[in-house]
Amino acid sequence: MSTKPTVLFVCVHNAGRSQMAAGYLQHLAGDRVEVLSAGSKPGNEINAVAVAAMAEEGIDIAGNQPKVLTDEAVEASDVVITMGCGDECRWYPGKRYEDWQLEDPAGQGIDAVRPIRDEIRTRIEALISEIAPA
Repeated sequence: MSTKPTVLFVCVHNAGRSQMAAGYLQHLAGDRVEVLSAGSKPGNEINAVAVAAMAEEGIDIAGNQPKVLTDEAVEASDVVITMGCGDECRWYPGKRYEDWQLEDPAGQGIDAVRPIRDEIRTRIEALISEIAPA
């Protein structure tokens, strides 16, 4: 990718997995990547346990708000990463799509969310090395 890549993270509620992924990508890649996140059926607020898990990593996602998935967000993205939203995300030619099978942190305690968070970090680090190496 010759220009700064845009990555869109999509999950159902845009309250947990996609917010953690967006937080990691922004934190680890900085201004080398544009980061978007959205949900097919966005919740009212960010999952408090996801906020706490990311705070342990020094990443503050508490001020984020779930956003509705739009065709414009998909069109603006180079990479679209879905996390359990099934066929809710429209397919556009020329986009790179990945489906990350990750457990949903909704309703879970911090001990269950930490491994999900850590798996997301591992995948984000791999993604950065592919699309925006230092």
